[in-house]
Amino acid sequence: MPMPRTFTSAGAFIAASLVCLVLAGCASEAPPAPLPVAVVPRGAVAPPPVALSGRVVEAAAEYRIYMDQAAKISPAFHNGPSIEEALTTAEGFEAQQLSRGAIAYGALVALQDAGFVAGVRTYAVDPDGRRAMAQRIAADPNYAAVLPGASSAAGLIIATLNADGTKVRTAGEMVKQSAYDVQHQAWSKGFVTDPAGRLAHAKSVSASSAPADPQALARLRDAVNGGDTKVASKVQLVSATPSAPPYSPLVTRALAVAALAALGEGGDDNDAQVSSLLNESNGGFCLNMSKLNLYQCLAVAKPWYEDIFCLGQHVLVDTGTCIAKGAGKPNPTQMAAEPTAGPAAPGANK
Repeated sequence: MPMPRTFTSAGAFIAASLVCLVLAGCASEAPPAPLPVAVVPRGAVAPPPVALSGRVVEAAAEYRIYMDQAAKISPAFHNGPSIEEALTTAEGFEAQQLSRGAIAYGALVALQDAGFVAGVRTYAVDPDGRRAMAQRIAADPNYAAVLPGASSAAGLIIATLNADGTKVRTAGEMVKQSAYDVQHQAWSKGFVTDPAGRLAHAKSVSASSAPADPQALARLRDAVNGGDTKVASKVQLVSATPSAPPYSPLVTRALAVAALAALGEGGDDNDAQVSSLLNESNGGFCLNMSKLNLYQCLAVAKPWYEDIFCLGQHVLVDTGTCIAKGAGKPNPTQMAAEPTAGPAAPGANK
């Protein structure tokens, strides 16, 4: 099929579309025009299968495990050790690791959008064109935003990660409320044992990357091929509507990783290129600030109920908010009400 006269290649079209995206108001007025249908060269062989680097899948599994564990933390504390156990679970992530994992998991979510995968793969049949497109995406992740089906896949990423952030934040609001409610129990007003050791432990578990669970890894490896509805349930999707660009850096990079995978250029052979797309400074900065606020909170907390407040606010609420902001949703929905009664924040009754 002949190419439209305005654009001689998919790359030229994408470049022009990106100019549109950066001009004020252009992206909001109308979505980018559809890409031209790729020409299948004479004698072309089947394109490589959808592939995603093992290291990227591992990062996604680490994210999924942490978010699930954090969202399940109960506000029902009955003694100091139960608080310390919950703190160990909730603070057990390294900021950059979780940020990278969110992008990796977003890519797996995008791969569950069959339309996006099929649209990208129309450009995988020509080896030279496929490699050229992969290089463009790796050099500038924004190219992925104008690929066929990108708005649908982006909407799925945004809705899924926002739901994750909301669950963790809601758990945090409930824990924070319990810091007030528990004060009628005498044990909650006793002083924390070994506060220096507790703070050192928080910093220690925050500095190391937790390994991914083998079963979680296996499930997500099965979900790499986004066109297979039998495995789509292995990725926790939510209902979503298409979302037009511009996207947040997290969503843009997740789309780019998914596009490379759909092209067949995202496997272990291209691990360095794909893994580099997981590095996004904004998300890591937000999560790192939540950790610094946690350390400051723990450093001045004395009674056990103040530790509960530190856990609820500076681990769960702050972390959930960072994930939602990364997805482009700065105010997660379905949040619990503000705590009632007090004091609970460390230093409030000093």
